[in-house]
Amino acid sequence: MFSEKRGNILHGILLIALFSCSAFYIAEFDFVKNLSFSPLIVGIILGMLYANSLRNHLPETWVPGIQFCTKQVLRTGIVLYGFKLTFQSVMDIGIPAILIDLIIVLITILLGSFLGKCLKMDKDLTLLTSTGSAICGAAAVLGAEPIVKSEPHKTAVAVSTVVIFGTISMFLYPMLFRSGFIDLNPEQMGLYTGATLHEVAHVVGAGNAMGKEIADTAIIVKMIRVMMLAPVLVVMSFFLARSTSQIATSKKNTEAVSQRRKITIPWFAFGFLAVIGFNSLNLLPASAVTVINNFDVFLLTMAMTALGAETSIEKFKRAGAKPFLLAAFLYIWLLGGGYVLAKYLAPI
Repeated sequence: MFSEKRGNILHGILLIALFSCSAFYIAEFDFVKNLSFSPLIVGIILGMLYANSLRNHLPETWVPGIQFCTKQVLRTGIVLYGFKLTFQSVMDIGIPAILIDLIIVLITILLGSFLGKCLKMDKDLTLLTSTGSAICGAAAVLGAEPIVKSEPHKTAVAVSTVVIFGTISMFLYPMLFRSGFIDLNPEQMGLYTGATLHEVAHVVGAGNAMGKEIADTAIIVKMIRVMMLAPVLVVMSFFLARSTSQIATSKKNTEAVSQRRKITIPWFAFGFLAVIGFNSLNLLPASAVTVINNFDVFLLTMAMTALGAETSIEKFKRAGAKPFLLAAFLYIWLLGGGYVLAKYLAPI
């Protein structure tokens, strides 16, 4: 019986792995590259196409394998993401970048939570959307998902919002900079781009379109934002446990209190920081780090594909327009607030 169950899980994992291989292949198409759509984004699109077409024609026993990819594979991918970063890169860019990133992340999450209440949105979806806008797009949404413990379709909706507005920015920023509408020098523009664009791929695409000097600064600033994912997840876990505990206490449900007061420790977040520290020591050859990073992209693509496979159009309809409205408000804040911060806090 156990062997049969394990076989069914493997079937689901292999299905997602096959879709992920296809995502890598499609991501190499020129028109996909021009959009700076990473395999992760292609993967979630393929997963959603599967969810709305073939899903009902395949055995339900394969579902545990798909869910395995949305949890265990996801967390492994977040930990290995640390090999893209070093603490040295943080020191190189200086205090202004760290300060700007910190303000952007803090205000975006707090503002998102406030606007979500005003819009009477689902709390899980609000938090996922805000975290994705604040830190690093899809990767941040994926990192927050085990803490929030939301349904897969909510994660997919949150990812969709950051992809849409991040893609808009990737084309908008170079256009505004070249036209002179944005009055920033190259270093300030790099800080602005890295601190406000959603996905790492979007930062790379927009930065390269504006020149190497801007691109180099933007990518490092973006990586500092990515580093903030781990402490944000720890704080988020604490506050979520505290809020649910208060709700349970108000209902005078002793059993619920004992269960909900437990803080979900995001051990993968500490693993993420530990990997950054190890990578900062430069103990591995560059070729080995490249192999690990490529493998990590594949794991994250599997997680994204699996989340897409759990998302149907009906679930999107249930989510409604509010998540995209929230993401639009946060996008306006990033455009305006990020500009002011880069203009007045960055070195001239």
